[in-house]
Amino acid sequence: MFLCSLAANQYSNFFGTPDAPIPHGTAAVIIAQTPDCSSFLLLTGALDPALVQHGTVPDGYDFTYCQAWGLTINDAVANRVIQDVRKNAYPPMADYLDGIAKADEAQVQTYVAACLAVKALYPKGF
Repeated sequence: MFLCSLAANQYSNFFGTPDAPIPHGTAAVIIAQTPDCSSFLLLTGALDPALVQHGTVPDGYDFTYCQAWGLTINDAVANRVIQDVRKNAYPPMADYLDGIAKADEAQVQTYVAACLAVKALYPKGF
């Protein structure tokens, strides 16, 4: 995933509007914003001209992805977000176990394919 900032005035250029969303074919998760809401920090699977890529978390952002984790954002927290997003995107393990119990190879392969899709959509690290 790429760690990028998005200026507030570029938000609709990247995400679109509620009536006309822009599909990117990849995930984009907002994880922080500046206190004045002039810029957002996000993790995305694809780069776009509206985005500024960063190699590390820049200063001046408050963490917004999970309030229970606090307001501090750094590289470790950004990687924790990726782990959380990946974990929540995986299909239920019960689907796999049900396929094994029924000896349903198609169901098992569907589960594996879904897991591989999550891995492709949300690669580890940025």
